[in-house]
Amino acid sequence: MNKKKIYPLAFVWPAVIIFVVLFAVPTVISFYFSFTIWDLKNTVWCGFDNYVMFVKDAALSASVLNTVIYAIFTCGLKVALGFLIAVFLTSNIRTKSFIRSVVFFPTLISSVAVGIMFKAILHPTKGILNTFLSLFGIGNIDWLGNVKLALGSVIAVDVWKGLGIAVVIFIAGIQSIDRSYYESAQIDGASAFSQVRYITLPLCKAARNSVVTLAFIEGIRSFELIWAMTKGGPGFTTDVLASTIYKQYASGYYGLSTAGNVLMLLMVVCLAFPLQKLLNRGGVYE
Repeated sequence: MNKKKIYPLAFVWPAVIIFVVLFAVPTVISFYFSFTIWDLKNTVWCGFDNYVMFVKDAALSASVLNTVIYAIFTCGLKVALGFLIAVFLTSNIRTKSFIRSVVFFPTLISSVAVGIMFKAILHPTKGILNTFLSLFGIGNIDWLGNVKLALGSVIAVDVWKGLGIAVVIFIAGIQSIDRSYYESAQIDGASAFSQVRYITLPLCKAARNSVVTLAFIEGIRSFELIWAMTKGGPGFTTDVLASTIYKQYASGYYGLSTAGNVLMLLMVVCLAFPLQKLLNRGGVYE
């Protein structure tokens, strides 16, 4: 009887050990060091000073706000555009297989490579985009150097880069819907828009929830693309938590940067988990 109880545990313990060693222990250590000033050798306890600095310092607090804005807009656009494109690509069009490949292709490219590429495309004087706009009499626009446009430009590139994943998830959700729903709706004279509104959208709830959660968390922890395009500039306009943490590490403020990592973790826990619970609340049509 004891052997029967021990046998399943043999499969569980390796996963538990890996989780504790690679996640639980580093998390606890990070919490400790976030309350200290340390230089990789010596530590001095400073209490909540690091967290207070994140709130009071204009540059650090701006990165927290930018992170929330970045996550909300990238998530919202990926969900909306991903659903619309998925609906189009599951309709009766001949080239949908080719278009699916084109839409998914940006996801396969490195974020750093995409950032460098779009930094060149959006160059104020030599970029392809401004060269094209000049044909219509539009002057050179500093997409990444203008404080009013920089964050929006990076968000647009991030959406282009990550849209493929959202489309694939939505396509899987749409294709799993029983076709009899659409056949019944067509018999009743429902328009294409009504079918999408009252059948496709509600029955894609699971796919939508997955896209929202993944896109939101990815928006919170985004770093490579922003760093490759703007390095957080101009000024602190496009600085997010991840880029600010990197800058603090590079400057030797290890305790402050660790506090930033803890804030990012808390942000994911406090925002993503309740969001997931809210999305899963109620039935299909709620």
